[in-house]
Amino acid sequence: MSDISEIKGRIKEYILNEFLPGESAGNLADDTPLRTSGVLDSIATVKLVSFVEDTYNIELAAHETGIQDFDRIEDIAALVASKKS
Repeated sequence: MSDISEIKGRIKEYILNEFLPGESAGNLADDTPLRTSGVLDSIATVKLVSFVEDTYNIELAAHETGIQDFDRIEDIAALVASKKS
Protein backbone atom coordinates (compact mmCIF):
# COMPACT_ATOMS: atom_id res chain seq x y z
CA MET A 1 0.00 0.00 0.00
CA SER A 2 1.39 3.36 -0.95
CA ASP A 3 1.87 6.10 1.60
CA ILE A 4 -0.97 8.18 0.14
CA SER A 5 -3.29 5.15 0.14
CA GLU A 6 -2.47 4.51 3.80
CA ILE A 7 -3.20 8.15 4.65
CA LYS A 8 -6.52 8.05 2.78
CA GLY A 9 -7.49 4.83 4.53
CA ARG A 10 -6.68 6.14 7.98
CA ILE A 11 -8.56 9.40 7.43
CA LYS A 12 -11.55 7.55 5.98
CA GLU A 13 -11.61 5.15 8.94
CA TYR A 14 -11.52 8.07 11.38
CA ILE A 15 -14.36 9.90 9.60
CA LEU A 16 -16.50 6.76 9.49
CA ASN A 17 -15.93 5.93 13.17
CA GLU A 18 -16.18 9.46 14.53
CA PHE A 19 -18.78 11.18 12.35
CA LEU A 20 -20.63 8.48 10.39
CA PRO A 21 -20.99 5.49 12.74
CA GLY A 22 -22.75 2.60 11.06
CA GLU A 23 -22.21 4.00 7.57
CA SER A 24 -20.78 1.61 4.99
CA ALA A 25 -17.21 2.39 3.95
CA GLY A 26 -18.37 2.01 0.35
CA ASN A 27 -20.57 5.08 0.74
CA LEU A 28 -17.61 7.34 1.51
CA ALA A 29 -15.41 7.81 -1.54
CA ASP A 30 -12.06 9.59 -1.57
CA ASP A 31 -13.65 12.37 -3.62
CA THR A 32 -16.81 12.78 -1.52
CA PRO A 33 -17.14 16.43 -0.49
CA LEU A 34 -17.06 16.39 3.31
CA ARG A 35 -17.70 19.99 4.25
CA THR A 36 -19.58 21.33 1.26
CA SER A 37 -22.02 18.39 1.39
CA GLY A 38 -22.61 18.67 5.14
CA VAL A 39 -20.83 15.48 6.25
CA LEU A 40 -18.58 17.64 8.45
CA ASP A 41 -19.68 20.77 10.28
CA SER A 42 -17.24 23.29 11.77
CA ILE A 43 -16.73 21.35 15.02
CA ALA A 44 -16.17 18.10 13.13
CA THR A 45 -13.68 19.87 10.88
CA VAL A 46 -11.70 21.08 13.90
CA LYS A 47 -11.67 17.52 15.26
CA LEU A 48 -10.46 16.19 11.91
CA VAL A 49 -7.72 18.83 11.74
CA SER A 50 -6.57 17.83 15.25
CA PHE A 51 -6.65 14.14 14.31
CA VAL A 52 -4.56 14.76 11.19
CA GLU A 53 -2.03 16.93 13.04
CA ASP A 54 -1.69 14.46 15.92
CA THR A 55 -1.62 11.33 13.78
CA TYR A 56 0.95 12.59 11.29
CA ASN A 57 2.90 14.89 13.61
CA ILE A 58 2.40 17.90 11.34
CA GLU A 59 1.10 21.40 11.85
CA LEU A 60 -1.49 22.84 9.51
CA ALA A 61 -1.83 26.57 8.94
CA ALA A 62 -5.33 28.05 8.95
CA HIS A 63 -5.27 28.62 5.19
CA GLU A 64 -4.48 24.91 4.65
CA THR A 65 -7.73 23.86 6.32
CA GLY A 66 -10.01 25.78 3.98
CA ILE A 67 -12.49 24.22 1.58
CA GLN A 68 -9.95 24.11 -1.26
CA ASP A 69 -7.49 21.81 0.59
CA PHE A 70 -9.66 20.23 3.28
CA ASP A 71 -12.96 19.10 1.74
CA ARG A 72 -12.22 15.69 0.22
CA ILE A 73 -10.23 12.77 1.62
CA GLU A 74 -7.97 12.76 -1.44
CA ASP A 75 -7.16 16.46 -0.95
CA ILE A 76 -6.48 16.02 2.77
CA ALA A 77 -4.23 13.03 2.07
CA ALA A 78 -2.28 14.97 -0.56
CA LEU A 79 -1.82 17.83 1.89
CA VAL A 80 -0.57 15.44 4.59
CA ALA A 81 1.82 13.76 2.15
CA SER A 82 3.23 17.12 1.06
CA LYS A 83 3.74 18.19 4.68
CA LYS A 84 5.49 14.92 5.53
CA SER A 85 7.94 15.11 2.62
